[in-house]
Amino acid sequence: MPRAARRKSESGIYHVILRGMNRQQIFYDEEDYAYFIHLLDRFQDISHYELYAYCLMGNHIHLLLKTGEEPLDRVFRRIGASFVYWYNLKYQRVGHLFQDRFRSEPVEDDRYFLTVLRYIFRNPVKAGLCTKPEEYPYSNIKEYIGARQRTVPCLEKGEFLAFVSQNTEDSCMDISETIRRGITDSAAENYIREEFGGLSLPSGEKENRDSLYLSIQRLTEKGISIRQLSRLSGISKSLIERALQ
Repeated sequence: MPRAARRKSESGIYHVILRGMNRQQIFYDEEDYAYFIHLLDRFQDISHYELYAYCLMGNHIHLLLKTGEEPLDRVFRRIGASFVYWYNLKYQRVGHLFQDRFRSEPVEDDRYFLTVLRYIFRNPVKAGLCTKPEEYPYSNIKEYIGARQRTVPCLEKGEFLAFVSQNTEDSCMDISETIRRGITDSAAENYIREEFGGLSLPSGEKENRDSLYLSIQRLTEKGISIRQLSRLSGISKSLIERALQ
């Protein structure tokens, strides 16, 4: 089935979602988050987009931006290729990381701009990662509440924090905000035993790749990280990553 054409924004402003392939985790540690934020800043100077908001979640990313000299597709080819190259070197992996096509929606007026802005900054609250939007470290909300506050359409200075603190039912290209939280080794071992009948693979299981791949997918859906599954079961990280591609 052919893909639907991407809706073009007359204002040039878009809400964009990038997701991990098969909902897999994108960010594992502070360095991963920091490097992606570095790329967002770096490519503003190259692609000349204006970045209003970002929020990096465990397995997906929200952005609110206005395109400049380059279209969205080229912007995210640049960012995605640079991050995946660095990421694959760091984690000694190969293959894709992001779902092949990012999602986007046009933002055409001030009212919806504010709705998307609040939605993005409240993502971590909705996911149960913090109780206040300003507590989350991997968004740029502090640009709006610091001493040198960014201006916001239709909001007076000082109104921003009260606005984003409102507990609303905003829904903007809504996707599941369930985050794969780390689970204890004890819980992970129980899941592995249930799946394989023990902590090591049964004889011949590696030869039955389709069955093994399904088992790996089920285990990671329960919240077991790639590293944790490899360490506890002895399955190589490269094999686990192939199963999740």
